[in-house]
Amino acid sequence: MPSQPSRVLVLGLGNDILTDDAVGLRIVAAARTRLGAEPGIELQTTTEMGLALLDEISGHENLVLVDAVQTGRAPPGHLHELGPDALSGPMQSAPHFLGIRETLELGRLLGLPMPGRVRIVAVEVTDPYTLGTELSPEVAAAVEGAADRVAALARELATSPT
Repeated sequence: MPSQPSRVLVLGLGNDILTDDAVGLRIVAAARTRLGAEPGIELQTTTEMGLALLDEISGHENLVLVDAVQTGRAPPGHLHELGPDALSGPMQSAPHFLGIRETLELGRLLGLPMPGRVRIVAVEVTDPYTLGTELSPEVAAAVEGAADRVAALARELATSPT
């Protein structure tokens, strides 16, 4: 018998060999130490993007996406938190959550059980494109605070009515 999906999926997106693009993966790893095995919350990381995320997010009631973003309008390390209204307008530049709105809409059109509530937590990055395994100092300094916020948001979504 398959296990029941979690109320909240915390999904870190990124590429661990593209400098700051790995920040979503690092934040979810840090959030895992805060959340442990709390019931109703599942933490995952992936290097997938776009339609490949359908398999990851389908079946969860709530979704917290954690990623890098480069808007050029905030200093590196700035934490952006986007609610559901952000998915109705144009998105900022980020290689992984570009198209998340379309992915969610396609899942619904296909009749898949898609998350009813979606939040995006993204850290403004300096360089998400250069090969390397180290985050820039400003982005690295943002990981722990972002992990605190992700954990708090996951707990809030796990305990609030749908």
